Amino acid sequence: MSCWLPGCPALSMCRGLAALPITCLERAKDLKTRLGILLHKTELGHKIGSSRQRDSSREVLEWRESFDQLLKSKSGVNAFHTFLKTEFSEENLDFWLACEDFKKTRSKTKLASKANKIFEEFVQSEAPREVNIDHETREITRKNLSGATSTCFNEAQAKTRTLMEKDSYPRFLKSASYQDMTKQATSHSTSKQSHT
Repeated sequence: MSCWLPGCPALSMCRGLAALPITCLERAKDLKTRLGILLHKTELGHKIGSSRQRDSSREVLEWRESFDQLLKSKSGVNAFHTFLKTEFSEENLDFWLACEDFKKTRSKTKLASKANKIFEEFVQSEAPREVNIDHETREITRKNLSGATSTCFNEAQAKTRTLMEKDSYPRFLKSASYQDMTKQATSHSTSKQSHT
């Protein structure tokens, strides 16, 4: 949606948001976070079988052991992605995942094409989903594109991974959604033990 058209709903929404007091905007952000948590709970699908739930309960608790444990788990990546959406920073994980997929590409033609697409979407200045990396890393990555190999994004991917591990991951572990998941996982394993 663009705001330059007369009568555009986005234009009136932007003007309306600017007129709101900061407390209203903070309340709206809090509601968005809560809705994200509810969305996350429905995405996890709480109506799964007992043995699968036991496995996922163990998995949920393992996510706090290390960022690697979280990234190894498909449901961990999904939960982390949902959390990042509430912080408006899911592009970091999306870039990391795109790089992981890119590394699996075998065709030279597809490699060059995918490399350009990833660079344009995430790395170049003013990219639609620009990741937070320094200018030097951005330039190294730009130069790597000329002879695109499966490693051309390694440095940018490593910087983005470190940023997520040091910044977003600790907040995820402290988030209400993860705390709810760990409580459910702990109560599930406790109730399972009391039944045996």
